[in-house]
Amino acid sequence: MTDLASRPAPPLPRRAAPALLGYAAVRAVGLVALALWSAARDKSALTLLSARWDSLWYTRVAELGYGYEVRLPNGDVHSNLAFFPLLPWLERAVSAVTPLSYAHAGLVVGTLASLGAAWGIFAVADQVYGRRAGVCAVLLWAVLPVGIVQSMAYTEALFTALAAWSLYAVLTGRWVTAGALAALAGLTRPVGLALVAAVWAAAIASYVRARRHDSPAAGGADPAPSFVRNRSAGASHGARLGTRALGMLLAPLGAVGYVLWVGHRTGKGPLGYLDVQAGWRNGFDGGYAFARFVAEKLTSFPSVLAGVGLIVAVASLIWLYVVCVRQGQPLPLLVYSGAVVALALCASSYFGSKPRLLMPAFPLLLPLACALARARTPRSAMILGGAAAVSAVYGAFWLNGSGPP
Repeated sequence: MTDLASRPAPPLPRRAAPALLGYAAVRAVGLVALALWSAARDKSALTLLSARWDSLWYTRVAELGYGYEVRLPNGDVHSNLAFFPLLPWLERAVSAVTPLSYAHAGLVVGTLASLGAAWGIFAVADQVYGRRAGVCAVLLWAVLPVGIVQSMAYTEALFTALAAWSLYAVLTGRWVTAGALAALAGLTRPVGLALVAAVWAAAIASYVRARRHDSPAAGGADPAPSFVRNRSAGASHGARLGTRALGMLLAPLGAVGYVLWVGHRTGKGPLGYLDVQAGWRNGFDGGYAFARFVAEKLTSFPSVLAGVGLIVAVASLIWLYVVCVRQGQPLPLLVYSGAVVALALCASSYFGSKPRLLMPAFPLLLPLACALARARTPRSAMILGGAAAVSAVYGAFWLNGSGPP
């Protein structure tokens, strides 16, 4: 593992250029495949990317504000209060200064955010494991089977960008920046709480280590945990404590602020947002509903393969997380990815959405990135190229069919 203090400044675009160019190439291949597949089915690829499923809900928030809802025949109420506000705010801002519609503004935001996410993932992986691993991590994130979502007017790319740069700020001791970015992530998706947990865990660990250093028995040990170095080595303990505390204070403001506002808006208090989610039949049950869903898949032959595939997928996620722990990943990355996985798998509905809900958990890709980085370039290129082709075809098929609900 590289010394995390050796490169305190964010990697310049020139250093990240191979990763960003490779990422852009993968996404371009995916978009070409989508355009060809959509044209063959007499559909508009642009519409599929900008105005379908959740994209429509975000566009309505940008256009009409909050308060729109749909009442279903079974009595369920789908309210747009379930959708966090940062993406609609950005869509509105872009549309205000350009001739773009809100939907197309969402595509612009998503495209820029995906590049920001790729750069942020590179920054984190480069900081911990080196440049080659950083490039491989970005390309692995690009070739995920549901990578087409990164090119949609969805929040996954925006959230991942904010999360990656917040984690990078934690790794380099920029506590206020980390907290501010975590607050913005909390205005993007409910899973922003995973990032809050990572910032808090890292700050507390850093504080405990600093206290040990300040104790007479410490003998002058390094005051910071191995995953973070304070940029001002001569800064006072009080100053370091102040920046940690401010970062911790900022981190939850986005998510908590929106949830409290929804509770006030609905008149149901702090738990009002849970009622809104209940209207979508969504909640947190510890994974019981998902386990039952998988079990049901195993009861009949046509769906048994899907059930086995789900079991293998969940086992693979757990295995990757264990490898991350054994690999000695920095604490904030472990806390963040573990929380993202837990929140995604333990949600009680929208099982088809779980692949894209897991997309922000990019630290899980770092063991694979390190393995590819150690391999010879032709072999790594062949593996990533094949994965990019499969991802492009699957993304085109997926978005023209059931797609990401």
